[in-house]
Amino acid sequence: MVYEGKAITVKPLEDGIVELNFDLQGESVNKFNKLTLDELKAAAAAVAKDSSVTGMIVTSAKDVFIVGADITEFLEMFKLSEAEIAEWGLEANKAFNAIEDLPFPTVSAINGIALGGGLEMCLATDFRVMSTAAQIGLPETKLGINPGFGGTVRLPRIVGVDNAVEWIAAGGQHKPEKAIKDGVVDAVVEPALLKDAAIALVKQCQEGKIDYKAKRQEKLDPLKLPPMENMMAFQSCMGMVAQQAGKNYPAPMQAVKSMQAAAGMKRDQALEIEAKAFAKLSKTSVAEALVGLFLNDQALKKTASKWEKQASDIKLAAVLGAGIMGGGIAHQSASKGTPIIMKDIAEPALDLGMAEATKLLSKRVDRKKMKPAKMGQILSSIRPTLNYGDFGGVDIVIEAVVENEKVKKPVLEETEKHVGENTIIASNTSTISITRLATDLKRPENFVGMHFFNPVHMMPLVEVIRGEKSSDKAIATTVAYAKKMGKTPVVVNDCPGFYVNRVLFPYFGGFGLLLRDGADFVKVDKVLERFGWPMGPAYLMDVVGIDTGVHAAAVMAEGFPERMSYDFKDATTVMYDNKRLGQKTDVGYYKYELDKKGKKKKVVDETTYELIKPVVGEPKEFDDQEVIDRLMIPMCLEVARCLEENIVSSVADADMALIMGVGFPPFRGGALRYIDSIGVAAFVEACDKYADLGGLYHPTEKLREMAKNGESFYS
Repeated sequence: MVYEGKAITVKPLEDGIVELNFDLQGESVNKFNKLTLDELKAAAAAVAKDSSVTGMIVTSAKDVFIVGADITEFLEMFKLSEAEIAEWGLEANKAFNAIEDLPFPTVSAINGIALGGGLEMCLATDFRVMSTAAQIGLPETKLGINPGFGGTVRLPRIVGVDNAVEWIAAGGQHKPEKAIKDGVVDAVVEPALLKDAAIALVKQCQEGKIDYKAKRQEKLDPLKLPPMENMMAFQSCMGMVAQQAGKNYPAPMQAVKSMQAAAGMKRDQALEIEAKAFAKLSKTSVAEALVGLFLNDQALKKTASKWEKQASDIKLAAVLGAGIMGGGIAHQSASKGTPIIMKDIAEPALDLGMAEATKLLSKRVDRKKMKPAKMGQILSSIRPTLNYGDFGGVDIVIEAVVENEKVKKPVLEETEKHVGENTIIASNTSTISITRLATDLKRPENFVGMHFFNPVHMMPLVEVIRGEKSSDKAIATTVAYAKKMGKTPVVVNDCPGFYVNRVLFPYFGGFGLLLRDGADFVKVDKVLERFGWPMGPAYLMDVVGIDTGVHAAAVMAEGFPERMSYDFKDATTVMYDNKRLGQKTDVGYYKYELDKKGKKKKVVDETTYELIKPVVGEPKEFDDQEVIDRLMIPMCLEVARCLEENIVSSVADADMALIMGVGFPPFRGGALRYIDSIGVAAFVEACDKYADLGGLYHPTEKLREMAKNGESFYS
């Protein structure tokens, strides 16, 4: 053994070739934590001084090659000064430089996922051989930072400016076909041949058939393009990156600027540029938020995995109600491998449900994402029916009939008669109490809520709602099924609106109050879109459906009258009274017309102003911050209340559900992260400024206590 550590070993193979193997003890994946970085430096030193070594391959003992840096260490590191972070980066890079500078050829054998630092490790070797089962990428910009282990320096020198910008700025994860086409890897082989292929490549270098020194020198020298061509290449890339990334995500542009600034430098100088850029981005609120989101996502996955251990297997599902939502649920279940029965009381409804599933699958076929044979296989696993004939063998039933308690309750009671004793029944209600829906069921312990968001195939979140009598087994099985469907489940406790709708409607309430006081709904939309929302509140209400919004608002008002009941008629109710239901009727706050591509686009409709004139104040200008405060404060306060009342069990659940369910701006990290970014004391002060507007703006005693003690949600 040449070197043996807790994360890395180096052992002799044949003909002077050694194998540097990553196998981080106690972890399911390899990652560059402090231990691994220190051992990489030590292993490189041990190999360099062993005169018997004439070549090296780099491998992984795990199914994953290296997932990247240990992100759990990032937020603590981000607390250092810019200079200290840059110094950390340069110190870490000494390990990669030591590998790159070894006096013999080196080849990485990429057997599985190699992301971020994992790919940067491979870029430090002379050549890269990739398994057909592997995927690689540099996703750092999605965390609000740029690559910090040499990615912005080595990749453009290996693949050229355009390819490097695409890989780094977009932060994608790529399959072997893309990797070999762009020149990021040198060969792609079947998994069983990977190690032998890497050894063979080292031997070709040893025999002088391949000039590995010339290949290496390209990474050590400045970019080969003349200065003017370099400048033009980077400038054209910058325009594209700026347009795609937007002003709220600075990392992609900074990465391109770093590459350009370092283009005329040798490796070590160029790495200094990268380290400074990494440090600068690390100190931004965007990096803190996006890294926080990554960690929250990991926390959600761990929670779901714990539930899965208690779950029963779902081999056959059923959905009641075959409209757009039912068809979407059936499509999602069948697409992910769980056959599903789709029941309705009318043939036309079944046709509509099947048409929805067919449309979604056809789009995938048209985009070459799926073969027609696979589409046929999926459709054949959706079984439409008008009766309960086969429900005895179903493991879970999702009720997705009209959002009306008087309709749902008898449907649920009838369904219970036709299913097995252990079958889970889940309601896709968005507002109606799960506890109340269960009152006439014989087995309420098997009943839960399973709230999908529309459109089902696009929205990642599923709220799994626990009623008063829902069993752990029922919750666990529903969580497992949601995961099997490719969704991210968040378990919440029962209350009016559950979690997402409960916290969304105070936001709409703030919007109604703002319009009442004379704000222009179009300007409000623009301010909230600049804040980072994918659409402003008026546009969002049109997309949700004005009728849905009015119904949900009534549920919220009944459940939380002290905050969500209003003594005035709001503009949304006026839209409803005039049958302007939003996109579904082609007119709501906005008109909807087809563009050249046949897609609906919103157009400002002057009629809206005339209709709402009797219920709104004289037109008044509000500055952007007041508009933001008057909508965001009610939402954030309700999120804090839900956490206090254990409607959601953690800050991670609370923030991730908002981002995945309603499109809360990811670069702000969620409502609780947003409060932290302002400071709890400053946030409470802002609430008090609007206290006269009513209960929506009144902080809880717990929040005041946090403000007094200098606490934060993510402390």
